[in-house]
Amino acid sequence: MPGVVIVGAQWGDEGKGKATDVLGSRVDYVVKFNGGNNAGHTVVIGDQKFALHLLPSGILTPGVTPVIGNGVVVDISVLFTEIDALIERGVDPSKLLISNAAHIIAPYARTLDNVTERFLGKRKIGTTGRGIGPAYADKINRLGLRMGDLFDEQLLRDKIEGSLEQKNHLLVKVYNRRAITVDEVADELLQYRDRLEPMVTDTSLVLNQALDRGETVLFEGGQATMLDVDHGTYPFVTSSSATAGGASTGSGVGPTRIDSVIGIVKAYTTRVGEGPMPTELFDEMGDFLAEVGHEYGTTTGRRRRCGWYDAVIARYAARINGLTDLVLTKLDVLTGLEQIPVCVAYDVDGVRYEELPQDQAAFAAATPVYEYLPGWTEDISGARSFEDLPQTAQDYVMALEKISNCRISAIGVGPGRDEIIVNHDLLHVRGA
Repeated sequence: MPGVVIVGAQWGDEGKGKATDVLGSRVDYVVKFNGGNNAGHTVVIGDQKFALHLLPSGILTPGVTPVIGNGVVVDISVLFTEIDALIERGVDPSKLLISNAAHIIAPYARTLDNVTERFLGKRKIGTTGRGIGPAYADKINRLGLRMGDLFDEQLLRDKIEGSLEQKNHLLVKVYNRRAITVDEVADELLQYRDRLEPMVTDTSLVLNQALDRGETVLFEGGQATMLDVDHGTYPFVTSSSATAGGASTGSGVGPTRIDSVIGIVKAYTTRVGEGPMPTELFDEMGDFLAEVGHEYGTTTGRRRRCGWYDAVIARYAARINGLTDLVLTKLDVLTGLEQIPVCVAYDVDGVRYEELPQDQAAFAAATPVYEYLPGWTEDISGARSFEDLPQTAQDYVMALEKISNCRISAIGVGPGRDEIIVNHDLLHVRGA
């Protein structure tokens, strides 16, 4: 049985949670391998809507073991707020496992995130202010706190002290904030130690042993390709590896154990935060996509920037991730449009770009080159096979498949768990 990676192929919010949930009943483990509570998944089950920020979507599927991998940064207070909310709604989270090497978002990381973003002024990144960037910076600077440190109090205090020696100078002398004490940080974190102990383990070993037994492991990426710290629209990116390669580094499972990589794309494009977005709409069509598509962030509540489908981005995501499949979500949002523009290339000062410009200024100056496809008026939410779709909707999907350089294996036609068309087996083994 395969190791399967799911990643966002745009700027996030593509519907990864639903795709993971649809596959969840056929997998044994679902692993969150990057990011923190700076992004969210919304999963609709029957008449219930679940908004998950830090927990893997697989936590909603009985029989699946959800795993928070070593590539994630964990705000422990947020973790237990989510867990307790699920328990109140009858969800059993007791199978959750957390890597002992996952880094902790300390209270001072949240403080630094907020004051630093305000200090940047017009150069702000658009961070959520949840301490994600500073926690990853501490990780790279070798000043981070890891989950396993909670079980050695003296080691934890020593690490906090070492980190605060630097940060208190910054907080007091640059940002005019008060100094933070070792005790207040340690006391906040240690209150969770007993409850965390059954969850924290060597998840790399657990996952590799599961694959050895022939079980299926699904790796669920947070954020998306265009927010990846290496391959995204830098510097308007997240602080972690949100592409398929991050599944290995963020879980401790080698790349030879991954059999397929599924990219999730909306039938149009959205983005949250700062940075260029060539197909962004500033007119009534942007309002239409936002309202009909309910384009408001699961985590922040911010309205998403909306635009037409960008095939240049999709082709780039297919290449960077080595995608084997695309899942196209929110096709139903486009119902009622007479024609639908699709961006097939960019124009930069009279030069046509079929591929993503690597020059930051060129990408910021890119204007979309559109092709126009006929729309449809029929309600497609009840479609359960490709043939159930109106012919023009079928043509739209086939056109996107061709210009995105990757087959479309499933199509979302509504927000519900069952409102999806599956064209191909998403758990296929590459080459089989």
